[in-house]
Amino acid sequence: MRETGIFGTLDPFYEGGDVMGRKVANAAFLKALLAADPFAAYHFFPPSETVAGVLRRDLSRDFPDLVASGRVAVLHRLELPQMLQTTRYHCFHLSDCLLSQPHLARLRSLHAPERFPVTGGIHSLSRSDTPLAFAQHFWPGVCPRDAVVCTSTAGRATVRAMLDDLRRGLGLDPARLPDPRLELIPLGVDASALRPATPEARAAARAEIGAGEGETVFLALGRLEHHSKMDLLPLLRAFQRAFASGLAQAAAHLVLAGWAEEDDEIVRIVRALAANLGLRLSVVLKPAQDRKLRLLAAADVLVSPSDNCQETFGLTLLEAGASGLPVLASDWDGYRDIVVHGETGLLAPTVGPSDTAGVDALSRLVADNQYHLLLAQRTAVDVAALADGLVRLACDADLRARMGAAARARIEERFTWDGVVRGHLSLWERLWEEPAGNPAGEHPLQPHFARAFAGHPTRSGLSGLTIRRSRSGEAAWRGQEHPLIYAGVSHVVTPERLHGLLVLARAPLEGAELSLRAAKRLSLPAEEAEALVLWALKQGFLEFS
Repeated sequence: MRETGIFGTLDPFYEGGDVMGRKVANAAFLKALLAADPFAAYHFFPPSETVAGVLRRDLSRDFPDLVASGRVAVLHRLELPQMLQTTRYHCFHLSDCLLSQPHLARLRSLHAPERFPVTGGIHSLSRSDTPLAFAQHFWPGVCPRDAVVCTSTAGRATVRAMLDDLRRGLGLDPARLPDPRLELIPLGVDASALRPATPEARAAARAEIGAGEGETVFLALGRLEHHSKMDLLPLLRAFQRAFASGLAQAAAHLVLAGWAEEDDEIVRIVRALAANLGLRLSVVLKPAQDRKLRLLAAADVLVSPSDNCQETFGLTLLEAGASGLPVLASDWDGYRDIVVHGETGLLAPTVGPSDTAGVDALSRLVADNQYHLLLAQRTAVDVAALADGLVRLACDADLRARMGAAARARIEERFTWDGVVRGHLSLWERLWEEPAGNPAGEHPLQPHFARAFAGHPTRSGLSGLTIRRSRSGEAAWRGQEHPLIYAGVSHVVTPERLHGLLVLARAPLEGAELSLRAAKRLSLPAEEAEALVLWALKQGFLEFS
């Protein structure tokens, strides 16, 4: 780690609204990074002043000493070009690789003296516009020091497949438009905050949900949405088969805990079916963090038969493992990175479609939850295997204990947030060892406004124009008139820069030459010098001679 290294990001990482895995993971990563405090400073460039204000409040609440030290800066996004020119950044890391990463890389290449690593993580990859977002990563300025951080083996395979489809479908030349680098670092959990419950805490938590001494509590934790998380009906079918094979109804207690409304159709359906099966069911809607911890303390097994491609990793499985619980889950995406079948839990086989051409074509024309449901309903979780897992885990307390202990050990070894932060720090160091790559050109998916709108004005550029200071410019130069500068351009136009420009324009001067002299005198990039001259013309401080 460079002792003077500075961490930068465009994202707040803290988000409000509905509870989602992405939001939980982003906030937890930032908290772990700031708690480790490996950098000299931390610069945030949020997208708006509203977001900036909330971020300042949250950071001051969670890290008061760090904020008080002056090493945390929440800056205006428009300050980014200047900060890139003058600040020695060790890396920029984004909470999502799909939104801004290649565009930040281009801005870095345009302004920064060194090509520091730019990285971003994946979350859900199933939105119909995800391929379009990944297409932004194909541009001539792809840098070996940049990377997309994938959180699971399955997630990385999905990204690779999408990149391959884009390259093949658009005929992209790999020599001119190389692939972005893909790295694998999982998500994590705070293993110090989540631990196996003490006997006293477990007894109190079970009493809270009314769990009897002989009941095995199966906890399903997550959004109770069949279109974006998991279909619970196959799980109820599995309980039906388990009861038919000899599992006593009194031996099982299913707890559904997650984001839903009481009047949601799926909640009503599950309640009715559970009653018909004779399955003891508890439903806990929108549990707060402390309630979730008590539910984990009460549980014997976490059950998660996910069938939805919206899922990429599986944070709830980490929370269960940290709590010393075995997992009964579908053999699905990131789940298989977390659960070692037969050691830390049981995985039920899944089978998905080989042809989705119809859904593919429809997906850009309907809402996400509609095509997610269509895909999930043609993904089958082996109900017989789920039923077998329910019976095995309900009837064998020793097996549950062994698997739970092994799950906790695996979490401590591979899936703590401290370890995730160390993985990113190591990645950024390794990326610095890569070549900087070729000088970047324009990004093909960024508009070139000067070219695109060259037909709008009478002419473009200052060449061939003779420009001089106007009467208003004379007054401004003498301090008798004061310019009104909008906040959105105040990083380019300042009273000091205007004064310097007016000094240069005291006598008529060819426009391009005036812009060139302004750039030199005021230490401005050529683009900003021209913008300053044009603004002064627009506001009447300069005029054509």
